[in-house]
Amino acid sequence: MTIDPSAFERYRHSPNARTTLPRLLLGTGIVVLFWAATTVAVLVGGTYAFIAWQATPSSGIQGFLASPLGILTALVSFAGIWIGLWVAMRWVHGEKLSALLGNSRRVSWPGFLKGLIAVLITSFISEVLLYLLQPQITRGPISLSSWLLFAIPIAALTLLQTSSEELLFRGYLLRGLANRFTSPVIWALLPALLFTSLHWSASSSPAINACVLASIAAFALLLTLVVYATGNLGAALGAHLGNNLTGFLLISHQESYNSFALFNAKPLEGPGWATSDAVLIAFIGIACSLLTIVLLLHPRSPLRVAAELPDRTSTA
Repeated sequence: MTIDPSAFERYRHSPNARTTLPRLLLGTGIVVLFWAATTVAVLVGGTYAFIAWQATPSSGIQGFLASPLGILTALVSFAGIWIGLWVAMRWVHGEKLSALLGNSRRVSWPGFLKGLIAVLITSFISEVLLYLLQPQITRGPISLSSWLLFAIPIAALTLLQTSSEELLFRGYLLRGLANRFTSPVIWALLPALLFTSLHWSASSSPAINACVLASIAAFALLLTLVVYATGNLGAALGAHLGNNLTGFLLISHQESYNSFALFNAKPLEGPGWATSDAVLIAFIGIACSLLTIVLLLHPRSPLRVAAELPDRTSTA
């Protein structure tokens, strides 16, 4: 299974002369600033409205974040990344935001759909294996009617979250660094490490944190590979959405994000996990990411994604 680099070579050479390392650092700082400002604004505003509505000031921001409204608000905060990227691309680099999407400057929707389907398949396999490891699954508190009511808004806000992360880590940073450096140790590894580090949880044990970070790193590798193979963010966007939708709407493994899930598994941040459990969890996560890579990149796979080549929009 080999990958033709032609599409990615076109993508990495698409930035203009204003994509220098200092400007890339400045643009990243702008994105972080807008993300932080948006997060503070929506959390403070949401907490104030939550306290006023509940009439229980003692619950504070922690009570708000644990509520369904808090989860929705947290997802809205990712709009700050979109705003920051627009500002950075427009005023720092003199490019349109659409340049980050791929060689065609638009999302490859066939790639998006294939990435979504592939991850939903491997997520199902992952959940089966995790159930065999720890068969502690309970029905979530949300009713089926409420779940159906919130499914579309949650899916839309999850797309906002995942697309902003992909645009930043697999678009802005990967494309900009690849334009300045030839070594994938820099343009692939640095964004992947930043992306992975954001998933550290202070409430989890060191062993669970290690297994989660290993799984996230493998997933970041998958997302980077499909961008490398296609020269487009479409498949990565679909894959990331499928992964997060599984956790938000179907089976949650995080106590702080289980308000809308139909089922709740034993929370990873909770007690009772042995080191051997963490090793197996990491193995399951890495194996499922590798299986997703096979589904999306193997020549005989019906879900194989297409590359955006210079002489035409895509090729099978």
